[in-house]
Amino acid sequence: MMMLVVIGVTRRVSDLTSSRQALRLTTVMVTTVSLLMVAHFAEILVWSLGYAFVRVAPEGADLVYFAFVNYTTLGYGDIIPLERWRLLGPMTAMTGVLLFGWSTAVIFEVLQKVLSLIESDRGGRIS
Repeated sequence: MMMLVVIGVTRRVSDLTSSRQALRLTTVMVTTVSLLMVAHFAEILVWSLGYAFVRVAPEGADLVYFAFVNYTTLGYGDIIPLERWRLLGPMTAMTGVLLFGWSTAVIFEVLQKVLSLIESDRGGRIS
C-alpha cells in the first residue's frame, strides 16, 4: 500500500514541476524519503504497541525508544526485555533491516522513474 502512495505522489509532483527538472527531481525524492520515514516511524509505533500489549519490558520503560533501538539494530541494551520475550527484539531488528532494504529499493526505483521522465521530456538526453 505504501508503494502505491509513493507512486501516486511521485506522479502528481512530477506533473506539477515539469518545467524545472532539478526542482522536480528534488521534490520527488524529498517527498519519497519523507513518506518512507513516516512509514518506518509508523512501523516502530506498531512494534511499541505490541510491546505494551504483551508487556515485554519492565514497568516504566520507554517502549517507543525500545522499539526504535531494536528496529534500527542499535541494541544499546539499556532496556532489557523480560526473559520470555527476549526474541522479540531480534525479530524487530530483522523487520527493520528488511524494511530499510525495501526502502532503499523504493528510493532507487523512484529515482530511475523520475530520471526516465526527465530524459523523455528533454528528448532522450540528461544534462
